[in-house]
Amino acid sequence: MRSFSKKYLERLELPLGTMWLLGECMEFKGKQQLWESRRPEVLSALKEIAIIQSVESSNRIEGVEVESKRLRPLVLGNSRPRTRSEEEIMGYRRALELVHLKHSNIQVRPKTIQQLHNRAQEGAGDAGQWKSSNNEIIEFDSKGLRSVRFIPTSAKLTPKQMDQLCLGYAEESQKDRLPSLVLSALFVLDFLCIHPFRDGNGRVSRLLTLLLTYKNDFHVGRYISFERIIEENKIEYYQALKLSSQGWHQSKHDAVAWLNFFLSTIRMAYKELSEKVSGTDVESGGKTEIIKKAILEEIGLFSLKDIQTRCPSVSQQMIKKVLADLKKKQLIELRGRGRGAKWHVK
Repeated sequence: MRSFSKKYLERLELPLGTMWLLGECMEFKGKQQLWESRRPEVLSALKEIAIIQSVESSNRIEGVEVESKRLRPLVLGNSRPRTRSEEEIMGYRRALELVHLKHSNIQVRPKTIQQLHNRAQEGAGDAGQWKSSNNEIIEFDSKGLRSVRFIPTSAKLTPKQMDQLCLGYAEESQKDRLPSLVLSALFVLDFLCIHPFRDGNGRVSRLLTLLLTYKNDFHVGRYISFERIIEENKIEYYQALKLSSQGWHQSKHDAVAWLNFFLSTIRMAYKELSEKVSGTDVESGGKTEIIKKAILEEIGLFSLKDIQTRCPSVSQQMIKKVLADLKKKQLIELRGRGRGAKWHVK
């Protein structure tokens, strides 16, 4: 849309720092095929962790949380939602699954974006529908005072601008004038400035980030959660968005702050992936962390079977080993023996 106008792209200059970030991402991309061919068992172990973290973080950014005991069964499809928050968790998981499995066949067009929203907002009355009334982006200062940070595209103009955004992205992708990651970042920025839905724009923007990186052969989002990295750098995320949205309606905005944040997110994900695939026994280590987190999040007494339910992809033997290690470190204690034995976090 605004970032894809001919005049804007002609005057867009990428600073040295931005080019450096881009270069690092491209260097990591060159290594991913080697990692995927040589360490498939490691990457397989990372996939489940990334999915759980993505669902948890993307919803938590939007203020949606569920009990820790319920999160994994919901994400792994082993439980049905009981509340509206749990419906949103399940919805995002299904949307994420669609992108992971079908990204090569998904076209970047308005209908696709509405379908992603429909899945992510499953159960909402306006899921998959453009906003019907104008909206505002609100922020609160340290004293709790409310102010309007940005006024997105009007509801009336939203369908047209979404059409223009997808068309502009498709045309620029064919020209090969700008790096694909830069075009992806500009697409997500424009999407957030249009803010086409009443609710769920943040979630869909993160799904689009994953989709666009996939389609440009950057696979890191499959193994490392973009959503978790964004949540961990939430202040920088909102600051970059604020800076780069100023003057957007007039195509006078400066996208560099957003480009740097977007590329930094990709780089951090690749750096983390590089460290994990270069480590030893990563598959076991990754699953150990899943078990350990599940155990330490338990409230009250719990059994071996409870942990098996929360961690269905790991063996009973591995769970027993982690329990023994945590007991040795005096983080948990055992009460009783045999089948009726229970554990408790100290």
